[in-house]
Amino acid sequence: MSFTALAMTLIFVLLPLILSKTLSLGLEKDTIIATVRSIIQLMVVGYILKFVFEAEHPVYILLMVLLMIGAAVENVRKKGLFIKGITWKVGATIIFIEILTQGILIGLNITPPTAQYIIPISGMVIGNAMVLSILFLNRFTAEIEAHEDETELILSLGGTPKQAIHTQLISSIKASMIPTIESQKTMGLVQLPGMMSGQIIAGADPIQAVMFQLLIVFLLLTTAAISSVMLGFLSYPSLFNERIQIIHLKK
Repeated sequence: MSFTALAMTLIFVLLPLILSKTLSLGLEKDTIIATVRSIIQLMVVGYILKFVFEAEHPVYILLMVLLMIGAAVENVRKKGLFIKGITWKVGATIIFIEILTQGILIGLNITPPTAQYIIPISGMVIGNAMVLSILFLNRFTAEIEAHEDETELILSLGGTPKQAIHTQLISSIKASMIPTIESQKTMGLVQLPGMMSGQIIAGADPIQAVMFQLLIVFLLLTTAAISSVMLGFLSYPSLFNERIQIIHLKK
């Protein structure tokens, strides 16, 4: 694709701007900011990846993965400030998922240990873990606030923090996993996933593209499960003080 062709695709940004202005949605500024940021960020990343792929040095690969993890942790952290130690808990969760998935892929020779495979797959895994963590924290916050009286009642009757928060925790884990599971049910029927579509556009054999996409589908399912469960069980003890009283949320 030439830069001229890319510039012409801005018509897809112009249409939302017109609709926002016409319907007084007030989204013009956010749309422009999002467009400019996406252009700058993706172009910068594109040149960085070009350098990393050509260098093919483990240090550059590690730095790129750490950069993605750091950005993801910072984004999730803002949604869970009410949880003590949320930064290291999110970081531990995402790092564990990254090590587990790459360990299986490289250890079983499913994918080669090269930047061309490690960085894109890590980006999808880390990005999905970030989104799932945000979904979990949003739902967990709502569940805790909605059932605070019930939680305090269980504690007053001698229940443990785990017993008091169990229903809200499980409900939040399930709610955060549902979008991933439901999207996989209609994959190939309602949508053609990005990785598969990209490979087909690049001229890859459709069957090979499908096989790589299935790899990502299975990875994201594991990511969804581990992100919600691990972050949930690391987070809930922080909601109680030393007297086993629930701490009122301050968002």
